[in-house]
Amino acid sequence: MVERHTMLFILVSYYLLVTGFVVDAMPYDYSVTIECLASPERPQYGGGIIVNPELNHGIEGWASFGGAAFEHRVSLDGNKFIVAHAREKPHSSVSQKAYLDKDLLYTLSSWIQVSKGNAQVNVVFKTTDGFKHAGGVVAESGCWSMLKGGLTVDSSGFAELYFEANDTSVDIWVDSVSLQPFTQEEWSSHQQQSIEKERKSKVRLQVVDPKGNPVTGAKVQFSQLRPGFPLGACINQNILRNSGYQSWFTSRPFTVTVFEDEMKWYSTEYTRGREDYSAADALLRFAQQHRLAVRGHNIFWDDQNYQPGWVKSLAGSDLWAAVNQRVKSVVSRYKGQVIAWDVVNEDLHFHFFEDKLGGDASSNFFQKAHQFDGNAVMFMNEFNTIEDSRDGAVIPLKYLQKLSQIRSYPGNQGPTAIGLEGHFTSANIPYMRSVLDTLSHAGVPVWITELDVAPGPNQASYLEQIMREAHAHPAVAGLVLWVAWKPQGCYKMCLTDNNFRNLPTGNVVDNLIREWGMHNEDSIVGSTDANGFIETTLFHGEYEVQGVVPYGLADAGVNSSFSRRITVSAHDDHSTEQIRTISH
Repeated sequence: MVERHTMLFILVSYYLLVTGFVVDAMPYDYSVTIECLASPERPQYGGGIIVNPELNHGIEGWASFGGAAFEHRVSLDGNKFIVAHAREKPHSSVSQKAYLDKDLLYTLSSWIQVSKGNAQVNVVFKTTDGFKHAGGVVAESGCWSMLKGGLTVDSSGFAELYFEANDTSVDIWVDSVSLQPFTQEEWSSHQQQSIEKERKSKVRLQVVDPKGNPVTGAKVQFSQLRPGFPLGACINQNILRNSGYQSWFTSRPFTVTVFEDEMKWYSTEYTRGREDYSAADALLRFAQQHRLAVRGHNIFWDDQNYQPGWVKSLAGSDLWAAVNQRVKSVVSRYKGQVIAWDVVNEDLHFHFFEDKLGGDASSNFFQKAHQFDGNAVMFMNEFNTIEDSRDGAVIPLKYLQKLSQIRSYPGNQGPTAIGLEGHFTSANIPYMRSVLDTLSHAGVPVWITELDVAPGPNQASYLEQIMREAHAHPAVAGLVLWVAWKPQGCYKMCLTDNNFRNLPTGNVVDNLIREWGMHNEDSIVGSTDANGFIETTLFHGEYEVQGVVPYGLADAGVNSSFSRRITVSAHDDHSTEQIRTISH
C-alpha cells in the first residue's frame, strides 16, 4: 500500500486594526503644539466650559485675581487676548470661575505669552478643598506657547482658574483657553480606542485542503506565548535565594526587568578601584534564564546623596577620571546584555555632576555610553513629570529642552528615550495624559520605568488607573513596576505579602495581565467560515495557533490537528503565510 502524504494548508495574514471601539463620546484631542508661535491656535474643544475662551467679547467671564490689573488687547493682526499686569504676587493674574464635578475628568489647554524674556507660567484651580495645579509651561515674549494639562477634584463645587508666575515683573498674556470635562465612561472609551489601534492587530487565517479548497468548520485556537507590550517588574538579590519569590515572579508573563540597586555605582564600586559586579551578574543570569530583557539602572545618579562616599570629595580631572572609568566599566561589561541604560538618573532635579564638571556633564555621559554600546537605548529618567503637577522642575517642556540638549551634543545620535519613574502618591490621570501627549513630540520611546503608588486606602485603585492610562497611551512603549520584594518591605509598594500571596495591588496587576491578553492560559477559539477563513483581533505578541479539522477531512488522510507559531505586531506587512501539516 502506497503511503499518502497529503497536506493541509493554512494561510495566515494579519494587518493593523484601525477601526476603534465605537462609543457615543466626544473624542479626546491628543494634539499639542510645542513650538512658540506668532499667533495662538484656536482653543481645543471650542473652549469647553470656558466662557469667552478666545477673548472675542472683551473681558466677559474674566476677572482680576490676586490684585492684578488686567486689560483686553488686540494685536496688529486682529488677535484678541487678555493681559494681567501690575503683578505684586506670583498668583496675581486673571481668573474665571467654573463649576467642577468630582466625578468628571478635566483636560485643560491655554496659550500663554509673557511681556519680556521667558518665565514659567502655571495654571492653578482654587477649589473648596485647596489648590489644584493643572500644568505649566515656559512662556516667552514675542510668541505664544501652548500649556496643556488636566485635573480632577475631590469634591464638586465652584473653582477659580488662575495663572501664576514667580517672576512678578512679567505681564502674563492669555488666550485660547479650554477646559473640557469627560465622564469616566468617555475617558475609558478613549483608552479602549487607543488600545485597539496601538496594541492590537487583526489576524485573518484561511484553512484549505491539499487541493486548495477551503475547509469549513476547522476549530482554531490562538494562545499567547509572549506579550508584545513590554511589561515587567523590578527585582533584587532576594529572588536568587527565595524559591517562593522566584515562583511568583516567573509565573507572570513579565518580559523585562530592572535591578533595584545592584548595578548602581555605590553597589559595584563601594571602594575606589575595587569593582564588584557579582550581584549584578547573578541577577543578569537569572533574567537571561527566564527570557527577561534587562534595563541597566543606572550609570550615574545626579543626587549627591547617592554617590559612592569616595566620589563626593572628588573634583576636576580626578572626578573626570572616575566617571570615565565608571561608564567604560559598566557599559562595556554589559554590552549586548541590556536593552537600555538610565544614563544620568534625575538630572533635572539634581546637579551633582553639572556643578562639578560643567553644564554639559550629562550630555558627555550620554556620548560615552553610546560610544561603549551603540545599540542600547540611552534614557533620561526622572520623577514627578507625570506624578506631580506642582513640581515645576520637571514640567514636560523642561524635560524636552534637556533631552534636546543631550541629543544635540556631538556623538549623541544613537537611540535615546524618555524614562518616567512614576512614583505616585495619588492619580491625576488627566494631567498624566497631557504630559504624555506633550512628551510624544520628542519622537522617541517613552517608558514608565519605576511605577509604584504610596501606601494608602486608594493604593490599588490608583495603581489600576495609572496602569490603564500608561498601557493605552500611544506614546508609551513599556512599563516596569518598582516592586522588588524584601522581607522588611518594598520601597513603597509590594504586590505580595511575605508568603507571596497577592495583595490588592498584586490582584490589580494579575487582572490587567489577563485583560490585556497576556495570560497564556487564556485562548481565543473560533471556527473557519464557508470560505475557510477565521478572523480575530489579537494583542501584539507571539502566539501558538492550533487547530482541528473536521472529522470527514481527517478520515480522508489529513492530520486531524495542526500547530504553528506566529508573531502579531503593529508592523505586519499584510503578507500571507503558509502553514503545512503532514497527513497521517
